[in-house]
Amino acid sequence: MLLNMIKGSLLYLKSILINGETMHIPDGYLGPYTYLAMWIIMIPIWYYAGRKLSSDLKSRQVPLLALAAAFSFVIMMFNVPIPGGSTGHAVGAAIIGIVLGPWAAVIAISVALVLQALMFGDGGITAIAANCFNMAVVMPFVAYYAYKLISGGTKITSSRRVIAAAIAGYISLAVAAAFTGFQFGIQPMLHHTAEGVPLYMPYSLGVTLPAMVLEHVFGFSILEALITALIFAYIQRTDTTLLYGEKTAAQRMKKKKASTA
Repeated sequence: MLLNMIKGSLLYLKSILINGETMHIPDGYLGPYTYLAMWIIMIPIWYYAGRKLSSDLKSRQVPLLALAAAFSFVIMMFNVPIPGGSTGHAVGAAIIGIVLGPWAAVIAISVALVLQALMFGDGGITAIAANCFNMAVVMPFVAYYAYKLISGGTKITSSRRVIAAAIAGYISLAVAAAFTGFQFGIQPMLHHTAEGVPLYMPYSLGVTLPAMVLEHVFGFSILEALITALIFAYIQRTDTTLLYGEKTAAQRMKKKKASTA
C-alpha cells in the first residue's frame, strides 16, 4: 500500500512537472463541481475584502497595496528548481498579510493571480477562484494569525517577531499546498465515468496530498519563510508603523492619556 502511494506520488509530481505547475491549478484539473463552488465562495470574500480596505488601511498604506500586488506578481514568476526536477516559487502572501493585513492581501494576491492567468496562462481561467482561495485567502490568514500567536506580546523590534514572521510564512505555504492537494485529490471521487475512470485529475487524495505537502515543506515553504523574514526585518528597522494592527509607543501613550483624561 505504501509503495503504491509513493509510486503514485512520483507519477503525480512528474505530471505537474510536465505541465509546469505546482500551486497554480491549470484548466482541466478541477471539475465543475469544484471550480464553481470555489467561485461561489470567493465572490463574497472579494466583496467583503474590498469593503474592509476602506476602513482598515491607513492612507499612507494605500500605495503599498499596489506595490504588494506587483511584488507578488513578480515573485511568482521566478521559479526555483528543487532536487527531483520540479520547480516552484514563493508567493509573498505571508508578508503582505502581516504588513497590510489579511483582507488587503486577499485583494493584492488576487489581482496578481488574475493577471498571471490572463496574460501568461499561469493558472487556468476556470481555476482562478480556486487559486485565489489557496494563495490569496488561506496563505495570508494563516500567516497573519500564526505570526500574532508566535510573536505574542513582544516588542515590535524584538528578534522573536522576525522568527514569528518566518515560521508564519513557512506554515502558510504548506497549508495552502495541502488545500491544493485536497482539491486535486477529490476529483476522482466527484467526476468519473460509469466504469470509474476519472475525468479530470486522475490521482486520489492518498497521492496528491502528500505529494503537494512534501514538495512544499521541504522546498518552497523554506523560500517563503526566508523572503518573509528578510522583508519583515527590513520594515522592523525602518518603519514599524506600516505593520497592520501595530501601534507605536507614541500612539499607545497618546491613547492612554486620552482614556485617563
